[in-house]
Amino acid sequence: MIIPAEFLNGLKARYAEPQRHYHTWDHIIALKRHYDAMAESWHRPEPVLWALYWHDAIYDPTRPDNEELSAQLLEDEGRGHLNDDDLAFAAQIIRATAKHEVPDGLGPEDEHDLALFLDIDLSILGAPEAVFDQYEANVRKEYAFVPEEAFRAGRARILKGFAERREIYFTEEGRVSWDARARSNLQRSLERLAG
Repeated sequence: MIIPAEFLNGLKARYAEPQRHYHTWDHIIALKRHYDAMAESWHRPEPVLWALYWHDAIYDPTRPDNEELSAQLLEDEGRGHLNDDDLAFAAQIIRATAKHEVPDGLGPEDEHDLALFLDIDLSILGAPEAVFDQYEANVRKEYAFVPEEAFRAGRARILKGFAERREIYFTEEGRVSWDARARSNLQRSLERLAG
């Protein structure tokens, strides 16, 4: 299950674009660490891995369709390297990151894999305080073009959406690993944004 070097080199160049401060190759490395640590949990590890590498391949903070464009890029580049079913599932995982919701109509194994991918993508919310605070600072840098008051309102709306979920994480693995710290981090961030 090896992703060709030319793809990885192309992706590294994308993740090094100057508008990125959080959505960088470091984010991919962090998710890959979680992916590897949860190796026994994946039912279809190959499409999940391709989704992991491509899920933020297109990232322009001024656009609303980054996830769709990233999924389309994967569909183009992955054709001939993944079978059609795996390629479609990998693209579906990427599209699900737009709203961070598990779509209907999946079989139980695919539902679990997609949900667990969404959980590792949100693992940053449950990171140690200093790591989370750096994440928040880096997100602000990515949205430097947004005036402070508008940023605070928009960011608070997003974080409140996660904080008000009955379950921030969809899987038992995610809840055990990150839920308690995520709630604490979100509360702190929301207080800062309000202040």
